[in-house]
Amino acid sequence: MTTVGIIAEYNPLHNGHVHHFTEARRLSGADRSIVIMSGPFTQRGEPAAVSKQARTEMALHMGADVVIELPVAYAVQPAEWFAFGAVALLEATGVVDSLCFGSEAGTLSALQPMAEFLADESSALQGEIRRRMALGASFPAAYSAAAASAWEASLPEAERRPGAAGLLRQPNNSLGLHYLIALRRLGSKIRPLTAPRTGAGFHDPLQSGSPIASATALRQLLSEGGSPAAYMPEYSMSILEREHAAGRGPLNLESFRIPLRHLLATRTAAELHCLQDMNEGLENRLLRVLPALPHFTVSGLLEALKSKRYTHTRLQRLLIHALLNHSKQEMAPAVLAQGPGYIRVLGFRESGRQLLKQMKHSAAWPVLTSPAQFSHPMLERDLQAAAAYAGAFRNPSRTDLYRDYLEPPVRI
Repeated sequence: MTTVGIIAEYNPLHNGHVHHFTEARRLSGADRSIVIMSGPFTQRGEPAAVSKQARTEMALHMGADVVIELPVAYAVQPAEWFAFGAVALLEATGVVDSLCFGSEAGTLSALQPMAEFLADESSALQGEIRRRMALGASFPAAYSAAAASAWEASLPEAERRPGAAGLLRQPNNSLGLHYLIALRRLGSKIRPLTAPRTGAGFHDPLQSGSPIASATALRQLLSEGGSPAAYMPEYSMSILEREHAAGRGPLNLESFRIPLRHLLATRTAAELHCLQDMNEGLENRLLRVLPALPHFTVSGLLEALKSKRYTHTRLQRLLIHALLNHSKQEMAPAVLAQGPGYIRVLGFRESGRQLLKQMKHSAAWPVLTSPAQFSHPMLERDLQAAAAYAGAFRNPSRTDLYRDYLEPPVRI
């Protein structure tokens, strides 16, 4: 029996995700699958449209055997740490044979050699990244340009192929590169595979006649009151409608406008400075901008803070860190480099029971089906994030706020 690992957010789960899941099973030839999935908040610094339990249910209906939560400490991070946390979890299960991710490149030949080169990040590369950022580039832009330049310069002149920077500017290629880097840094024997991304691109608008749309476009459609039924499997749409009817979504950043306004307005510059991602005097800029907003909205705040240096995504992650009071100290690279330290099971199919039994013996970290089984600072942050997320429901109940404690993993 072999197992393929998939890293996802399923925000929400749509036809493109089903295609990738099917391709992952085909390319790997695996009998079983484990999904590492973000919890209440996502890599772009946004709340998930619906809860982690609802999205776990979607994944299980699709065919995933086991769904494991990516701790919020890694889920709301740039690509490097998002990828590292997720790959570390797959490695720690002790049962995963392959990892399949989607990419615009559609082949490992363009990404694997670059990942092997970049896995040992040189001081020269770090210096070049800092130089480009000092000139006003955002970190993602500075990293992709510096990494591509260093990689091309390392090759014999006859083997150089311009275009690496463009390759890394494509979001799935960039994330895939970091999965490959994480596998190498962990010394993992997990075999990487990639499936070509099909249909709409990461930021593409909805296209009539195509059954595949980007999750970004679907979330925009949901925020406008539209129906994404044409782009989602029936079970996903049914779960989405159920959550909406119960007042549990879909959520977006504006759903957290009131607590964010309170938390930002009642902190001093020194307190704000301690928050993760609050660098380069951004706390002072924030305190100047807040009183100038005639009506506080999250979108208005982001627009006022946005610059060439500070992308929307980085600023959104900053707001989530502020909402959850994530400090620089607890999110320091030395802390994140240790890995999550536990494997939190969000749900499983009947076919996943044997996998879980196997993991009880093979896993490098405790396998948890209840938070009461283990104590860990990152797990405490996961529980806090789930309660903060549920607080934005229409009428949050005790069960909503403390669901992690009160309900077992999702099973179908």
